[in-house]
Amino acid sequence: MNTMTAIENFKHFYQQLNDKDISGLPDVYASDIEFIDPIATHYGLTDVTNYFAKLFKSTRSCSFDIKNVHEAGPDSYVVEWQMCFVSKKLSKHNEINVDGVTMLKTHNNLVVYHRDYYDMGQLVYENIPLLGRIVKKIKEQMK
Repeated sequence: MNTMTAIENFKHFYQQLNDKDISGLPDVYASDIEFIDPIATHYGLTDVTNYFAKLFKSTRSCSFDIKNVHEAGPDSYVVEWQMCFVSKKLSKHNEINVDGVTMLKTHNNLVVYHRDYYDMGQLVYENIPLLGRIVKKIKEQMK
C-alpha cells in the first residue's frame, strides 16, 4: 500500500522521469484525470499515458527539477519546476531547459486536475535554427 501523499507521489514520479519510466502514472493520476498543457488537453489516464509515451519517443533524455511546491488551498497546489531535455528532432545535442508552473487538484490521494504553464518559445521556437534567432531577437528588443 502506498502511504505517500498525492503531492509526494507527484514529485517522486517527475523526479525519476529521466528513466523514461511512466509505469507510475496510475500512482499519481486518477483514472478521470484532466491534464492540460500548452500543447493539448487530455482526459483520462489512458489518454495521458499515450501522450507521455509519444513525448518520450521524441526525446533522448528528460528530467525535472521540482523547485517549490505551494499549497494553494484545500487539495490544491502550485508546483514550480524546470524541465531539461534533449530532443531527437529539435536540438540533437543541446539540452533544452524550460521553466514552468503546474496547478494541481487532488482527491483521494490522486491528482484529478493538472494544468501546466510554460513558455512555448523556450520549449520549441527558440530551438529551431533560423526561427530561434528571430524569436530571441524579438524577446531582447521587448525588454
